[in-house]
Amino acid sequence: MEYYFSRTVPASFDDAVKNVTEALKTEGFGILTEIDMKATLKKKLDVDFYNYKILGACNPPFAYKALQAEDKIGTMLPCNVIVQEKDAGVVEIAIIDPVASMTAIENDELHEIAAEIGARLRRVIDKI
Repeated sequence: MEYYFSRTVPASFDDAVKNVTEALKTEGFGILTEIDMKATLKKKLDVDFYNYKILGACNPPFAYKALQAEDKIGTMLPCNVIVQEKDAGVVEIAIIDPVASMTAIENDELHEIAAEIGARLRRVIDKI
């Protein structure tokens, strides 16, 4: 079982970040965190890395439902989205599949929430 949804798009890195952020917004997600791995690795290790951002996406109503169903689920929130550009003008967007990430948790209510979030995140990938 794959643990993510992904798509490669012909776009600039900045446009891809903008496009996935907008697509997430249409499905009720906002970005809580943004980690620029290229800048972080340069600053902390003085190594050159390609464009790579981790976006922490959250849908507050579903996050609340998930926390009510399973109080330790915060260890798996927010839903991470990566945007990476290994080759100029070719950008991959990958999003965690919440159904796959929840397989170890035995909670039917949480699995239903994960299925709905997964459907929304799959639509995000399909839109970009």
